Amino acid sequence: MRYFDYQTVARDAGISPAMLDRLLRQLTEELPGDLMLVELHALRACMAIKAGHLTVEQALADTEVPRLAA
Repeated sequence: MRYFDYQTVARDAGISPAMLDRLLRQLTEELPGDLMLVELHALRACMAIKAGHLTVEQALADTEVPRLAA
């Protein structure tokens, strides 16, 4: 089930399928079990990128899950 049409916005923003997939994976790690919230955050990020307020790299950096150093 899809809640939001983030894919069309991503395509319009020039976000590659690989970058969108990476963003979705990171959001899913951050928000496990809540597909609606993952899609909402993806949509908002894609809209910000399309509007020029954010780059794909910034969106990915903002959603990275911190890793503990060994």
